[in-house]
Amino acid sequence: MKKLVILGGGYGGLALIQELFSSYLPHDLEVVLIDRMPYQGLKTEYYALAAGTVADTELRVKFPVYDKLSIHYGEVTSVDLESKLVYLYNDDPIEYDQLAIALGCTDQYHGVPGAEEFTCSLQSFSGARETYLRLNNLKPYGQVHIVGGGLSGIELASDLRESRPDLNIAILDRGARVLSSFPNRLSAYIQRWFAENNVEIHSGVSVSRVEKDVVYNVDQPIPTDITVWTAGIQPVSVIQNLDLPKDRSGRILLNDLYQVPSHPEVYVIGDCASLPFVPSAQAAGAQAEQIGYVLKALWRDDTPKVHPLKLKGTLGSLGKRAGFGLMGSTSVMGRVPRLLKSGVLWKSKRHF
Repeated sequence: MKKLVILGGGYGGLALIQELFSSYLPHDLEVVLIDRMPYQGLKTEYYALAAGTVADTELRVKFPVYDKLSIHYGEVTSVDLESKLVYLYNDDPIEYDQLAIALGCTDQYHGVPGAEEFTCSLQSFSGARETYLRLNNLKPYGQVHIVGGGLSGIELASDLRESRPDLNIAILDRGARVLSSFPNRLSAYIQRWFAENNVEIHSGVSVSRVEKDVVYNVDQPIPTDITVWTAGIQPVSVIQNLDLPKDRSGRILLNDLYQVPSHPEVYVIGDCASLPFVPSAQAAGAQAEQIGYVLKALWRDDTPKVHPLKLKGTLGSLGKRAGFGLMGSTSVMGRVPRLLKSGVLWKSKRHF
């Protein structure tokens, strides 16, 4: 039997499984999914869990059931590329013939002292749960600072405003405007929404260190009750510890078929892979589908054909009634993008 092992049951790992099992697979193939959780967590919505606007159970998706698919629950600690072994915490290693790594990302603290110790996170289900407890146990009029004016920070701030209208909420962003990679028109719309809903935006803030109740803008102390970190991501430690060529963001460099050039039996998906896109669930899913095509072609002894990835755009929410998006070069704002995002979430929950 040949064994394909997939590390991670997130957007990329499950998109690969869906593509593989959409048609006939070799009779001598076994597919093994390894994940530390017994379900997929919809990571793009962890901000809502943290804010308290959705329940934990609303963001769980059951893993699919197929005859040739087995699921092993465990936490991956390392991968031995030479011996073709995946090591798990407090468990026996698992052998593979082919490997797809889709382990996702974790917070990037940029070397800021105290950031990891004294801030809350949205990068895991357990982290979002803990952030929810802290935010929603905070007394009225408490001060919340969100470090980072990107998509996660904006969505967390807007949902928290709806969930806790009694709190003082502020975004600390090092740029001149929130969502700086998007058109000025979108940033201006978001800033107006925040102004109308009493969410402060502090631009040009360079967080130099974090303490228990203080965030420092260089040497200026900013008193706070809770600080949430949304100021960057990086691949998980398993990827960081692999001795492979990587890009400046620490993501693994791949060939045209998304294989590790020195180990073509290994594929890397999503946030762990060096792709020409900002890391996202959409990019991970689109790339994983192509890897599925590649694998099936190779199993048939065909020559794989891979086309450049094309993404549909980006959608964001401002609470439950407003949203924004970028479709190609077109900016969309208001109720429609929020409804579109709700539709995408509905589809994700019923993917299998």
